[in-house]
Amino acid sequence: MQKEGKGGFATVGPLILASASPRRQKFLRELGIDFSVEVAEVDESSHGEVSPEAFVRRLAREKAEYVSRQFPQECVLAADTVVVLDSEILGKPDSPGDAETMLQRLSGRWHEVWTGFCVLRPADGLHVLEAVCTRVLFRELTEELCRAYVLTGEPLDKAGSYGLQGRGGFLVEEIDGSYSNVIGLPLAQVIDIMLKYGIIVPHLEEA
Repeated sequence: MQKEGKGGFATVGPLILASASPRRQKFLRELGIDFSVEVAEVDESSHGEVSPEAFVRRLAREKAEYVSRQFPQECVLAADTVVVLDSEILGKPDSPGDAETMLQRLSGRWHEVWTGFCVLRPADGLHVLEAVCTRVLFRELTEELCRAYVLTGEPLDKAGSYGLQGRGGFLVEEIDGSYSNVIGLPLAQVIDIMLKYGIIVPHLEEA
């Protein structure tokens, strides 16, 4: 049975988002997609992957599999996002000083944001695993600008020490690729997959 959405899409059957990220939840909610949330508990340390793409694909798959073991009949969407500079994955900063150092390293330079996402439903063998890369150019930053941004507190729980959707928007000079990917979910690609496999459909009725 189709569930009425509040916006552009209606969800067909149950959908679980395997993420506690408020940004990913907001993306889906604003599109009228009906879903529940189950947080996946997986080891997010590197297992010797040769590339950021392999790393985010593995984590997305493991998160989806973790939740699917509990809900094998339901469709699960999982994702993982990393910031990459010179082939090095930049995680969340350990301290305000670490955040300032990260921002100074990113200053005036291009870096990559990779998101892996997995759509999994064991009951009928649905298994899609993809990764999307966006290139981001930071403006030139002084030490004072870095410190002022860190003092807002926003960078301290963000990979790469910045949040494009928040105050950190002023840091970014140019984006090559998906904007939403930098925030945590490549919406165009995810929506394409969910439409292709009938997980969602356009919601054409008037509210």
